[in-house]
This record gives sequence, C-alpha cells and structure tokens, in this order.
Amino acid sequence: MKIGFLGLGKMGAGIAANLIKAGHDTLVWNRSAAKADPLLGLGARLTVTPRQCASGRDVVITMLADDAALHAVIQGEDGLMAGLGATGLHVSMSTIAVATAERLKIDHAAHGQRFVSAPVFGRPEAAAAAKLFVVAAGEEADLQKVAPIFAAISQRVFKLGADPAAANLVKLCGNFMILAAVEAMGEAMTLAAKGGVQRSQLLEVLTGSLFDVPLYRNYGAMLAEQRFMPAGFAAPLGLKDMRLAAQAADTLRVPMPLLGVLRDHLLQTIAVEGEDIDWSGIGRTIAKNAGV
Repeated sequence: MKIGFLGLGKMGAGIAANLIKAGHDTLVWNRSAAKADPLLGLGARLTVTPRQCASGRDVVITMLADDAALHAVIQGEDGLMAGLGATGLHVSMSTIAVATAERLKIDHAAHGQRFVSAPVFGRPEAAAAAKLFVVAAGEEADLQKVAPIFAAISQRVFKLGADPAAANLVKLCGNFMILAAVEAMGEAMTLAAKGGVQRSQLLEVLTGSLFDVPLYRNYGAMLAEQRFMPAGFAAPLGLKDMRLAAQAADTLRVPMPLLGVLRDHLLQTIAVEGEDIDWSGIGRTIAKNAGV
C-alpha cells in the first residue's frame, strides 16, 4: 500500500518503521527532517511538505503531538488536505479533542475525502515492537482498507463504529484511567514508604495478587524505582490529554472530580520538575507532598 506518514516523534517513528518493514511504500514528513534519517535507512522517502507526503498515496497517517500541530499540517496550500485529493483517506492516530475529530470529518467530507480516527494505547516501546492497541472508528469500508496497516503495528484493533470522534473519546477515557491508576499507586506507595514498607515490596504484593495486569506492573515499577526520566510520555502531553478529557466532560455535562486532582498534580510536577519528566512523575510530587 502507498502510505504517507506525518509525525516522527517517539510514537510515530516506531509505527512508521513497522509499516516499512511490512513492505508498505512509505513517504514520511516531519517538521524536524533529521528525525526521518533512521527510517530512510529502512527504505522510506522523505518529503518536503505535508502536501507532497499526501500526494498520490492510498492512505495518509498523522501521528502528531496535539490539535494545533495537526491543524498546521492539514491546512493551507502545502497542507495534507491539498495533497490528498478527492476520495483520499486520512487516518489520524493522534490523541486529539473530540471536537477536532468531528471538525475533521466535516472538512474531509467537503473535499470528497474520507477520515478515520485511530488513536492507540501503548508507550514508545510498544510502538517499536508492533504491540499497540488501536481504537478505530470510521466507515466500515475505510476500516477494511486500513486493516493491513493496523495489523502491521498492533496486537489488537477495537472498532467503535462509523463516527470517528467516538475513538477519540475512548482514547481520552483510557488516558484518564491510566493516570488515575498511577495516582492511586503513587498514593499507596507513599503511604507504604512513610510507614516503613518499601515501594517494591508493596508492588510485589499488589501485582502478585489482585493487580496482576500490565498497567500496574509497568507503571508500578516506574513508581517503585522512581524512574521518571527520560520520559516515555512527557508530562505536558499528559496534561494536554487531561484538558481534552475535561473539555469532553464539560460538553457532555459529566462531573469528574478526580480529573481535577490529576491535572493539578501534573501542573505541580511540571512546575517543579520541568517538562522532560514522564507523566508518571506525579508519583514524585505525591511523595514530596507527604514529606517522603
């Protein structure tokens, strides 16, 4: 399949590499072109503009940091939409606002183009290992078209119907639950540590009994070892996702008091520790607040 891929950050680079290894003809674009160098060695070809990356492609994939970055590559004479052409298919894997996904569906339809939202669960190491979980929504024919792409990058695909925005809502719900679990573990480990029980001991008990799942094992180890740098998922990106979740909650009139705690802890963590800390670094903030 002829693919255009825009956004070569920690997640995008791993996804694009697996698409190339699976034999897809892949053009790539990134604002910082040097990030494409490892992919060029695998057989990708670098383009100068998003429009060039989208031109003549069967599918164009975006994996960008936020809504603003996505809008920047889509619009304008050199944008993705101008290059994609009529009947083209855009797959957004970025974590974006529900409202942004709704707007993209309308804008693409106005150009005769198709749109699928397919955000993913998994950290950069999962992206590199083709072990992501894909949450996808769009017209069934479009989901069938991109099935080989998803197969090359993931261990499972969840289909959520024809409305692309549904995938983005689920992604925001999931990220909220991930950070809520980190918050709970961070508070529990701080309580244990202040009472003389090692974090690693608590983690062994929890993951050896009621909480033996990847999220608790992986994030629990990071919390127990205080391993927050280098960031796999930087705290500012986590803060952005919590803000998007709050926007959705406001729109749908859903009170989410825990969400406020998570946002405040992310803000405090970024203010004190800097922007390069992993979002699980809220565990350090929780401990400091308790004098541990």
